Amino acid sequence: MDVGHRTATGWTGAFPETAASIRSTAVTSEPPPVDAAGPPPEPDVATPTVPSRRRIPEATVVRLPVYQRILEELLRSGTTTVSSEILASMARVNAAKVRKDLSLLGSFGTRGAGYDAAFLIEQIDRELGLDREWPVIIVGIGNLGRALAHSQGFTSRGFRVTALFDVDPEVIGEEIDGVPVRHIDDLGPFAALHPVSIGIIATPAPAAQAVADRLVDADVRSVLNFAPRVLTVPSDVQLRYVDLSIELQVMSFYRSRMAAADPAAAMPAIRSIGLSSSDLE
Repeated sequence: MDVGHRTATGWTGAFPETAASIRSTAVTSEPPPVDAAGPPPEPDVATPTVPSRRRIPEATVVRLPVYQRILEELLRSGTTTVSSEILASMARVNAAKVRKDLSLLGSFGTRGAGYDAAFLIEQIDRELGLDREWPVIIVGIGNLGRALAHSQGFTSRGFRVTALFDVDPEVIGEEIDGVPVRHIDDLGPFAALHPVSIGIIATPAPAAQAVADRLVDADVRSVLNFAPRVLTVPSDVQLRYVDLSIELQVMSFYRSRMAAADPAAAMPAIRSIGLSSSDLE
């Protein structure tokens, strides 16, 4: 993805690759199934209970934000309780999977009545870590970086953009929603003084690995990469990808199957481009 207007003074050639760029790729393994005997029914309880922390499969983590968004829309429309069947229908998964996913968070449902939507949103927030604030920095203030910096979805979910970085002299010093754009050389000193939870890479592909190296050197342990390039980072760094071109290729696959009248051509409603090849197993 071309994220901006970079010239000879910009990202191209700004970070020559060196041996420091060769790092081991982070791998996320899928935890074993929690209950091989099958998903539990919605519990017949009146008082919600929250269990001690359990390992939650990545496939469930991917689905939780989708359930959350559905619940918020239902709550805005005046619906205060929801069944697993309704959640499953709107998320395009089966009801047993919804019940199994939610059982990992605690016992929240009442048989015959369903789940309290507001309370379930709170529990999903807690499990996703959205009940606290996460400082975020963005590297690469082209078209995509600017769009991300302006995103209201960040602040509404507890992600606060604290710093922006680029190499273009025409961009450095500019303020976006009150946050100044700094030179990439200031990344290390900034991170030494201010906590950084997540670093977002929105640069052109040639600069992405060098930016990832800088983030790692600045002790940023979670990286979200929008650049169309596979990166290498140490095994203790969480790395995820968002690549619209890959998503379009996936849609192309399903469209071609649909055109061939393949009965198995229905595209999953929930997808995530990340480290695990079995997100939705």
